[in-house]
Amino acid sequence: MYGSRGIGAFVGGRTSAVVLGAALLVTGCSSSDGAGDEPDAGAGITQQPKESGPFWVNPDGNAARQVARLVEDGEKEQADQIRKIAQQPVGEWISPENPEEQARGFTEGADRAGRTALLVLYNIPHRDCGQYSQGGAADGDAYRAFVDGVAEGIGDRPATVILEPDAVLHLVDGCTPDEFHEERYDLLKGAIAKLKGLKNTKVYLDAGNAGWGDPDQIHEPLKWAGVEQADGFSVNVSNFYSTEDSLAYGKRLSAKVGGKPFVIDTSRNGNGPYTEGAADERWCNPPGRALGETPTTRTADPLVDAYLWVKRPGESDGECKGGPKAGEWWPEYALKLAQGSQT
Repeated sequence: MYGSRGIGAFVGGRTSAVVLGAALLVTGCSSSDGAGDEPDAGAGITQQPKESGPFWVNPDGNAARQVARLVEDGEKEQADQIRKIAQQPVGEWISPENPEEQARGFTEGADRAGRTALLVLYNIPHRDCGQYSQGGAADGDAYRAFVDGVAEGIGDRPATVILEPDAVLHLVDGCTPDEFHEERYDLLKGAIAKLKGLKNTKVYLDAGNAGWGDPDQIHEPLKWAGVEQADGFSVNVSNFYSTEDSLAYGKRLSAKVGGKPFVIDTSRNGNGPYTEGAADERWCNPPGRALGETPTTRTADPLVDAYLWVKRPGESDGECKGGPKAGEWWPEYALKLAQGSQT
């Protein structure tokens, strides 16, 4: 089972991400496009207490906008459900267009709120092996320029970066052709070095999920990609494996990479993985799932730096099971995730 099945996290939202980054940079307000007919995206969305975690809640995310529309339409019950998503910090997936502007906008918005921006870089060449989120930078030089732009945009402001979901995993599982391996290792190692050269940036290199295979298969490739220079690694990005299983996987892997800490994506793992239907399609918009533990740095194990919502709950995994394109907001799915949660 490929680890990427279920990444699909930003492809459909590139334009809005660029515009939002610009809006945050230029105005510091919550309107991403200045359209007068947009609802008040604030919708009562505020920052989480610092003691729960340092991460920034974007007051103009898709969930916040849906809350505002539901409130405007008098749909209080549904608004309260979607607010479960809107009030939590989620990853901002930096798209290839104007990465410096986006990174600056998000980190400035977070810095003004006294918080840390959570950013995701997902632009490695030959990304996702031709699946729903295929693409990425045209070549190595384009990727280096992308990372340089992100670094320039972050500057000295606090940021936590999740680096390239599944990029290492797909070097191990046979998905990425052999001729691209050497370059990918070099690009990942270079990205870690560039980002770690910033004053207040943490970097977690992605390391797959509890359902793809065995940590013995990936620990050496993670080292070749520079995990020892990173702050740690990430697991379960855009996937549904339980926190318990993700913790076990992460701890086994940590023991093989020098005791590095890790973060777990708990955005949609409240009910664990989907187990019906074809195994190679269970990752894509599975029904009956739920939000998982809310983002926090207060975790159950000293090796786990944080539970994070790296995948933005409510965004489609791809055009399957009635979903829109990968990364597009799917209001009905968002509502079901929220209704299925225990919070």
